[in-house]
Amino acid sequence: MNMLHPQEMEAIASRHKDLLEKSNSKRHRLVLIWSGTLLYFVFCWWMFSISDVLRNANWSIAGTYLADWVSYEVRPELEIAPDGTMKIDYGRFSPLGNNPAPDWVELKHETVERQVSGLAPAAVQSKPSSSISFMAAPTAQKSVDTVAPTVAQRPETRPEDVITTAAVSLGGGTRIGVADRKVTVAHAGETLTIAVDGKSQALPEGTLPSWATQKRPGEKITLSFGTRGWAEVEGDEVSIRRRFFGWANFLFDTNSPFFGKSASEVFALVTRGDRIDASRSNLSLAWNNILYNAEWQHLDVWTKLLQTIVMAFVGTLFASLLAFPLCFLAARNITRHRVLNQVTKRFFDFLRSVDMLIWALFFTRAFGPGPLAGISAIFFTDTGTLGKLYSEALENIDDKQREGVKSVGATPLAVQRFGVLPQVLPVFASQALYFWESNTRSATIIGAVGAGGIGLKLWEAMRTNSDWENVAYMVLLILLVVFIFDSISNACRSRLMGAR
Repeated sequence: MNMLHPQEMEAIASRHKDLLEKSNSKRHRLVLIWSGTLLYFVFCWWMFSISDVLRNANWSIAGTYLADWVSYEVRPELEIAPDGTMKIDYGRFSPLGNNPAPDWVELKHETVERQVSGLAPAAVQSKPSSSISFMAAPTAQKSVDTVAPTVAQRPETRPEDVITTAAVSLGGGTRIGVADRKVTVAHAGETLTIAVDGKSQALPEGTLPSWATQKRPGEKITLSFGTRGWAEVEGDEVSIRRRFFGWANFLFDTNSPFFGKSASEVFALVTRGDRIDASRSNLSLAWNNILYNAEWQHLDVWTKLLQTIVMAFVGTLFASLLAFPLCFLAARNITRHRVLNQVTKRFFDFLRSVDMLIWALFFTRAFGPGPLAGISAIFFTDTGTLGKLYSEALENIDDKQREGVKSVGATPLAVQRFGVLPQVLPVFASQALYFWESNTRSATIIGAVGAGGIGLKLWEAMRTNSDWENVAYMVLLILLVVFIFDSISNACRSRLMGAR
């Protein structure tokens, strides 16, 4: 390819100045766009104080919350008496059941003699009331002297089973030992010794390692062991939280006769074992225990999820049925009446301008908490949105098909039936299916404000700030339903639009 002479290039440039000017203006425009975008991001960074948020964020708490979604804690608490003896408690709702004895907790018991105060029967004496003259002045009052009851103290000596030594293993070399009013903690190759007095003082011996914190001398010491758990050491108590991966008691709670049994043991009981309950089979009993699991409440969660699905379906269905005839009034090429067009369109704007969450709050106040408020909120919002989309689809149809039906002398109703509907009906159905799938997610949100469904259940679990594994369970169920409905909706839309 021959190169052009510089003089020839100058001649071309002089003849076609507009081409070079456009190229330069495009380059300048691109520089301006990128500069404006950069300035916008810088402004957002300053406006929302992103650097301060990142600097002050407590990432350890965020990690703990995420761990709570996929794990559970066992919480042994050692109460330390002033004499160094201890008692252990696993909490009222321990995932280990009513009589926990895990192999990772080693205890040494002893029987000691303790003196307690005994109470003698109280002696109550009353003096007879003084004589009263009926002829006395009206101001005379009746006086009754009563001797206060006396309680005699009698010391008694009673044997009591106490713990003198405790050792808790959290795995991976992490271990907490308590004996003789001293707490010894081994973690990450370091050892920390804490002296406790059985009252209020916790005094570490030496410098605290990086995984231990204490705000003020003598106050509680918090120990962080990462994914294994954490602990708090106070003067009279050692609270340990050991973390285990998974969901505890997902099928059977601690009150079930199948609790603590392996899958093979449960299968053997269900298929060929003797009846645990004489009134029903073991299979029926096991299924009942799963549905009415007190910790996971499977039946209630599944019922609330079904309520959410029904709310989304019924609300979207009613909205589609109402928006369908109204959209013909809003379309300018179908209804040649400007006032009627504008009134219908403004009605659609009113319904969709108020957010679904606000409608849900309004109907919850009107009808009370329950699915009816959620259905009404979805119905109102989607009527406005679908009506607008349907009317715009009608305004963009090809008039040739309608004119062809008119040319054969068809009635106005037949013109709409055979000239308009075949063009827009697949679009209408596709949009309605999309909103049905989308409203399944939205129904979860409006349920949190009292509109029923699984959203309310989800909000109740989140408010406790401790049942995050239940939150994860419900979130996974919602995701599963959304995935299924999305697949169904895509398949139906493809078939309606004629795609293979």
